[in-house]
Amino acid sequence: MPSFRTSHVVKHAPEQMFDLVADVESYPQFVPLCVNIRIKRRFQNSDGTEAFVSEMEVGYKAVRERFTSRVVLNRAARRIDVTYVDGPFSHLENRWTFAEAGPGACRVEFFIAYEFRNRMLATLMGGMFDAAFRKFSSAFEARADQIFGV
Repeated sequence: MPSFRTSHVVKHAPEQMFDLVADVESYPQFVPLCVNIRIKRRFQNSDGTEAFVSEMEVGYKAVRERFTSRVVLNRAARRIDVTYVDGPFSHLENRWTFAEAGPGACRVEFFIAYEFRNRMLATLMGGMFDAAFRKFSSAFEARADQIFGV
């Protein structure tokens, strides 16, 4: 199963980076391959975490796919977990963590593992997904610099 993991320090507070990643409705403005996203439902979990179900449309040129995910925002733990609900994957999990890394700095860790349900789609989109995931960290860091300053 393809997966990708990265960890690096940015010059922004953990709370700022958490809020930036939690703001999924802004993703089409800066996230590679993200064409559109909409929140289908928001709710509070019994453990006090906030959650929502979203539908993301990803695409490159004429190829477009939609998938639905459940996102859990655990502000106290500075962690965001994404689990797959429906779409072209047989498996998708994604996790973000944000840890203090000195005054005004944060260590951002990003992990994703996925597998397409259809072998042809995996061949067609797999390489693009791998390339996009490698650009995610820099896209979020650039967005943070733009919003919060450097």
